[in-house]
Amino acid sequence: MKTKHKLSVKLNNALQIVLVGGLTGLLVGLIVTVYAYLNSMIEEFAHGYYGFFRDNPAFIPLLFLALAVGSIVIGGVVRFLPMIRGSGIPQTEGATRGVIHYKWYQILPGMFAASLFTVFMGLTAGGEGPCLTMGGACGCGVSDLLKRNATVRRYQITGGACAGLAVAFNAPLTGMAFAFEEAHKRFTPEVFVCAFSSVIVAVLTRNLLAPFLGQSTGAVFSNFVLVSTAPEGLFYVFVLCAAAVCALAAVGFYYLLLLAKRLFKKLTFWKGMGKMLIPFLAAGVFGLISLSVIGGGHSFIGALGGGAEGVERVFSSPLWASLIIIVVLRLVATVLNAGAGVPCGIFIPMLAIGAGIGALLSELFVLIGMDAVYADTLVMICMSVFFTTVVKAPITGIVMTVELTWSFTYLLPAILGIAVGYILGGAFHTKPLYDKLLDDMLEENKDTLVRHSVRVRVRVKAGSLAAERAVRDVLWPAGARITVLEHMGKSTVPDGNSVLLAGDIITVTGETTDREDFLGLLVTTVGEFAEDAESEPQADAQPSAES
Repeated sequence: MKTKHKLSVKLNNALQIVLVGGLTGLLVGLIVTVYAYLNSMIEEFAHGYYGFFRDNPAFIPLLFLALAVGSIVIGGVVRFLPMIRGSGIPQTEGATRGVIHYKWYQILPGMFAASLFTVFMGLTAGGEGPCLTMGGACGCGVSDLLKRNATVRRYQITGGACAGLAVAFNAPLTGMAFAFEEAHKRFTPEVFVCAFSSVIVAVLTRNLLAPFLGQSTGAVFSNFVLVSTAPEGLFYVFVLCAAAVCALAAVGFYYLLLLAKRLFKKLTFWKGMGKMLIPFLAAGVFGLISLSVIGGGHSFIGALGGGAEGVERVFSSPLWASLIIIVVLRLVATVLNAGAGVPCGIFIPMLAIGAGIGALLSELFVLIGMDAVYADTLVMICMSVFFTTVVKAPITGIVMTVELTWSFTYLLPAILGIAVGYILGGAFHTKPLYDKLLDDMLEENKDTLVRHSVRVRVRVKAGSLAAERAVRDVLWPAGARITVLEHMGKSTVPDGNSVLLAGDIITVTGETTDREDFLGLLVTTVGEFAEDAESEPQADAQPSAES
């Protein structure tokens, strides 16, 4: 009977995650598909009116006046909704780990409108980060409206975020890879079920709506002509060289971005809103120089396919010079946007920078002996190398670039290039970008939060999420540490491999800004209190390592 009860409880938990995940996926599919459609339309419109100003220089002062007003609008929005600063990915990752609690009903409409506005103004603004953020907000909203517990809420934020990314790229495997590698940095059955149910329903919803909105259901970059057979040996030499160059550029981008954040933090005029003037006015200058700098980068990356002949020439310069100018402008614009906290994504802009470097290197390598048939393949590899060096998510990088083209023939050289980028990034002591941004955000806010020290003994209940699981495989509250494991009257100090059995008592310690949520998550995960929780507020406590 006990076995049947435990099985019934586990099936009920799994069914709950699947059903709520499916509902989350449906909502994400609807919202993000409409968002992506509006994003592409608005970006095309921005190209049009920037072209008008280029053809009619007398009206350019009006453009910069509008950009100045727009910067004030966005600065005001970000001041009152600070959780939509930047791409929103660090905040969403923080929510999945339980270290950030955000109000989904503010973030969802706020990010939707603000990020589209930045595209309208002609900034180098990606939509994938906002899509991920809005997906996480949908997951949080669905779990809250259905009155699910804190554990399910964190799983659904994960599922919604992954679904948002999957819909943005029409790449379901990429969304699920993100769940394991970035959101939770672990594989558990619950994370898989949550991500799978949300992503599949969201992508199916997207593909059902796509024909009515004139969007493709195929690969995003299907125009790339990739090798259809195993590459020749010499190509691997070119891949190694290109990966090294791209990784070094990514390291430079990483440290420039962090430097920009420190410098922008010192700009406090107009109550901090004035710093938005810099990226907005820079966007006006860059957009007038080249239309390829406007928007996230889908159109620019697409133009690189087939030998990059579709790339706009800057000042009638040769292709190689135009590529250098566009890549530099895109890099500077992305750094300024992220440094100032403009609510727009840097996900696809990073891919665009890597792709541009790849196209430039392809031009050079063809001159010194590389077969031109490999040019597009090198572009895709450099795109994934740049992304991986900055974000430190190699599996996501590999899966993403394969799904964006639906081609597996260049998988081995792509893995080789990504390995080089990952190693070089480590050699220069770079941390995963989104983790670094999240840590900085928590550090900025630590003085405004009252933290509580908690110490409590909890009894493991049969059929609970923690029962018969290793400690490392349980989704604990942020900052929780398992200090003592009592099994059959014998106390031990557990490690990550220690398995929790029904009837065991564990001592949990930690620090939290929300004591009620912390204890509630313990109960829903483990079972029941063995004694009353003990806690006391600590205003100056530092965030724990686990958070």
